[in-house]
Amino acid sequence: MLDHALPKKSQRDVWFEVNNQILNALFTLMCLYQHPKRFYDLVLLCRWNPKDISRLRKIYCKNGTYKPHEWAHMMVVVALLHLNCFAQYALCGLNLGYRRSGRPAIGVAICISVAIAAPAAAGVYSILSPLGKDYESEIDEEEQVQITAGERPEKLRTGSLAKRYSFAIRDEQGFLETRPQWSGGILDFWDDISIAYLSLFCSFCVFGWNMERFGLGNMYVHILTFLLFCLAPFWIFNMAAINIDNEIAREALGITGIILCAFGLLYGGFWRIQMRKRFNLPAYTFCFGEPAVSDCTLWLCCCWCSLAQEVRTGNSYEIVEDKLCHKQMDSTNQMPNSPPPCIDGSNPSSPLGNNSSPSKFMISNSPSPSTVSKGV
Repeated sequence: MLDHALPKKSQRDVWFEVNNQILNALFTLMCLYQHPKRFYDLVLLCRWNPKDISRLRKIYCKNGTYKPHEWAHMMVVVALLHLNCFAQYALCGLNLGYRRSGRPAIGVAICISVAIAAPAAAGVYSILSPLGKDYESEIDEEEQVQITAGERPEKLRTGSLAKRYSFAIRDEQGFLETRPQWSGGILDFWDDISIAYLSLFCSFCVFGWNMERFGLGNMYVHILTFLLFCLAPFWIFNMAAINIDNEIAREALGITGIILCAFGLLYGGFWRIQMRKRFNLPAYTFCFGEPAVSDCTLWLCCCWCSLAQEVRTGNSYEIVEDKLCHKQMDSTNQMPNSPPPCIDGSNPSSPLGNNSSPSKFMISNSPSPSTVSKGV
């Protein structure tokens, strides 16, 4: 289709190589972004404790429930996904290490075949193996974990308890904050200058630590993934440009890599959205009236200030997990002005609170539905 625009074979070869290097760079970036998560899943499989089992089931098992011989089946899927990444890295090495004329065709064909076949096989295996099938069970997820870990459940229940995260007011005895607020504005970094300096000079580490304490993932996975989003495009695209003989194409690839590095800050915006939704924080709507677009814009235009605000907000509250709280009713059946106490009466001084048995939870007749979970 482009023969009339590129009449010479040498010209067609140049642009074929340009397209080849761009595709190679993009697929390598995809593998780099996914590989930290896959390494983390491999660590969880090797560790295999009850908390890790529950997390892996949500990722690899249909409906997140127990499956026969699930460890072995999950290991097969994870191994195939790792093979996909390593095959792509090998293909990237061939593309960067050899010019088109000297590149071994057999090696390229093998790497491409494995890189495509491995994830396809992982997807098919996930569907056809016990991981993708339904099994009738009268026990909930928590007891399935106990059975896998070798514990004997005391009783069978048909319901499951979903984890809920909330903010509790710091320095108060067990009070749940139903309408938390951001700690200061975006530009109020002078409120805590030490956090501002840490957010500026240790952005990736502070981001990962903050996400983990909010219950939004593993700290090290966040740090490595964020680093790759912000740094890998520059190196991958500039290395891809080395074997291209066209000066304009080389400059275009370099500029593209820099732009993609800047857009890597959207990773922080994505997790700001998850944090806001999970803890019911107020939304900014200055960008087209869309909270999600506004969150991403804040990270693109003022990433360090946004991170400092998120850290200050986390420091202003205690993070309570697996607890239900309700407002107490006085003798006149009126709602009190003070914040609601937690039902189990525990002190949420620890960052994640205490796990409570579902038998301890009660549902209040309070007219405020925001303070009572409907899932119990």
